[in-house]
Amino acid sequence: MKSPIRLLAAANQTQEKAAATAAQAELKHPATSSSRRHFLKQTALGGIALTGLAGLSVEDTIAQTTSKVSRLGAPSNLKITDVRYTTISNGTGATNARNVILRIDTNQDIYGLGEVRDGGDARFALFLKSRIVGLNPCNVEMIFKIIKQFGGHGRMGGGVSGVEMALWDLAGKAFNVPVWALLGGRYREKVRLYSYIPNSGEVPLAELDLAKFKADVKHRMEAQGFTWLKMHPGIEKISQIPGTTINTKFISGFNERVSPSRSQNYFAYQNTRHAFTAVQLTAKGLEELAKYVEVIRNAVGYDIPLSADHQGHFDVNTCIKVGHALERFSLASLEDFLPWDNTEQLKAVTDAINTPTMTGEDIYLKEEFKKLCDTHAVDIVQPDLATAGGILETKKIGDYAEERDTAMVMHFAGTPVSFMANVHSAAATQNALALEVPNQIVDNPWWPKLVKMTGAQPIYANGYANVPDDAPGLGVELNDEEMKRHLHPEDPGYFEPTPQWNEVRSYDRIWS
Repeated sequence: MKSPIRLLAAANQTQEKAAATAAQAELKHPATSSSRRHFLKQTALGGIALTGLAGLSVEDTIAQTTSKVSRLGAPSNLKITDVRYTTISNGTGATNARNVILRIDTNQDIYGLGEVRDGGDARFALFLKSRIVGLNPCNVEMIFKIIKQFGGHGRMGGGVSGVEMALWDLAGKAFNVPVWALLGGRYREKVRLYSYIPNSGEVPLAELDLAKFKADVKHRMEAQGFTWLKMHPGIEKISQIPGTTINTKFISGFNERVSPSRSQNYFAYQNTRHAFTAVQLTAKGLEELAKYVEVIRNAVGYDIPLSADHQGHFDVNTCIKVGHALERFSLASLEDFLPWDNTEQLKAVTDAINTPTMTGEDIYLKEEFKKLCDTHAVDIVQPDLATAGGILETKKIGDYAEERDTAMVMHFAGTPVSFMANVHSAAATQNALALEVPNQIVDNPWWPKLVKMTGAQPIYANGYANVPDDAPGLGVELNDEEMKRHLHPEDPGYFEPTPQWNEVRSYDRIWS
């Protein structure tokens, strides 16, 4: 494992141990109120580590672990009766412009919330309705095995993953416990978040207002509390400078805004695998790219991790050159240098440079992650829970990566529903360094208002997500009024009945 990753992991563990020590000290302090002491005892019992139980008597342990026997439903009699959805706009990009939230109804007075991957189609999930209606949602893993064959890499994993989230939400509500408690307990009370540099820095140097950018970075770190940032040092930042890139003027669609319509242009730059673009960076291009990263790094400082994504579509040799050119900036990761399924080429890059490499946001299920980990093709895996297969599958990915000495960072770009699914999975997975929150979230005042937290804590604060310990399921309910303000204009329905998806129309077995 490369030293930057070890440092990040060690820093996370130090913070978590310090929080546990502080909680124990407060628990034993005579000035601590009875209500606060009760809360701290509940928090301690939420952890998996033995240190979480230190200081509690046997009587306290028994009392706390049996204090939530009441249930919101009768789990053994619970049945799925319907799958409904609504679609909201959560930004202007091709992916975040469309976010589908699922609701799985039951024969009792509880329902579960899930979410299709950002930019995914509701039909990826609705197709699954006829396979799950009538089943007990508490049998999460069994239902997952029934529907997993209908998922795929990229956004095609969004339907299975969204249904899986909703099933865990239902199971948690049925047993009146947080989802993390059903996964084996939690390792942490808060999940570290990483955000992006402010939008004012995502422009070529010639267009950068450095004073404003520095002020925006200060706000991101000090006012908003983020301790890990990410940037996009893509070749579009330098391609307008003569003599920096080769072939960018002759490949269709270079520097065009990403849009769904690009899927119809098979030869567009964004659709061309990296080995086939013939795009290269010159020596001058590498120097200009390093200048851009230097300005960003100096504004951010060296106290916090700074990751990089969207470098450009170019071959292995150019990837290595870029890695070497940026090495002196001690970046936390270089993400998706190549497509995730280019295992051998990813390994060649990883072995040739000293900056940690990362991939995984478009991978469905743990099997492909195993290949990356077994070959050490990257230093960090980065599943997107809403593609990877959901809450439990993401935990399994993190656990396997840990066994293979590979760190995990979690990719995310959606609504608070999927966000909370990530928080529960990260809380229950030791090998989770941080969870992404892109700018359309942290700079969007109405984003957290889409839901109401059913526990006492806000959804996130000071650069960390709060792990609910006083709310069942995912710990959120929808804020209907706010949701309806942001319905997608092309699909404005709000959890309408979906009887057209009731019938099974195919024989689905994939083996004979």
